[in-house]
Amino acid sequence: MCSLEKRGNLFFLTLTGDDQHRLGPPLISSILSTISKISSQANAGSVLITTAHGKYFSTGFDLSYARSAPSPSEAIDRLKSMVESLRPVAAAFMSLPMPTIIAVTGHAAAGGLMLPICHDYILMRSDHGVLLMPEVDLGLPLPDYFAAVMRERIKSPAALRDMMLRGVKVTGEEGVKMKIVDSVYDSAERTIDAAVRLGEELARRKWNGEVYAEIRKSLYPESCQVLGLIQKQLVSKI
Repeated sequence: MCSLEKRGNLFFLTLTGDDQHRLGPPLISSILSTISKISSQANAGSVLITTAHGKYFSTGFDLSYARSAPSPSEAIDRLKSMVESLRPVAAAFMSLPMPTIIAVTGHAAAGGLMLPICHDYILMRSDHGVLLMPEVDLGLPLPDYFAAVMRERIKSPAALRDMMLRGVKVTGEEGVKMKIVDSVYDSAERTIDAAVRLGEELARRKWNGEVYAEIRKSLYPESCQVLGLIQKQLVSKI
């Protein structure tokens, strides 16, 4: 599950409970509900900081839940349902009317990698945690919205190839070199502290959240199209 805390203009969404934060129906529903609450309370200067408790940030979809189905066909249906239910979560992060920062303090793998990739800023630990998309090793096809978001967020063709077609594990420092990660820190506490400092810096700008969200959408047109996000035509106040 996840918790929500508000400190001034900073919203903190934290994955809690199961150390691996598997993306099964309960957690996906909890994240989506929490993002909806954040969006409804947004004002000029709001910023989201996302993080997680424990060794893992998220190990991806809850495959044990899928495999526990009574039959192979029902197991496939469960997995497909989880994939589709994460789509609106990605859309919600991509359309949130405020800057978004994620402090990745543990491993973010498979579907769990979608959460960092959908944020504006990614901060990581240098001493623990990797970014990993192991679908090629698991024999699972890549969902269309995964592919679209990855293509637009990971600009290096070599980095994209290695992560998608080789299942390469990317550390925080390697992520900085690949221009996927913004900065790294030597502990979970310092990573979160840095996220707070960045959040406070961005909050002071008092940006209009609706305008911010529409500019973000304009930067990632393919992702928004696949996620069903339509860019609004805002009227300038100038």
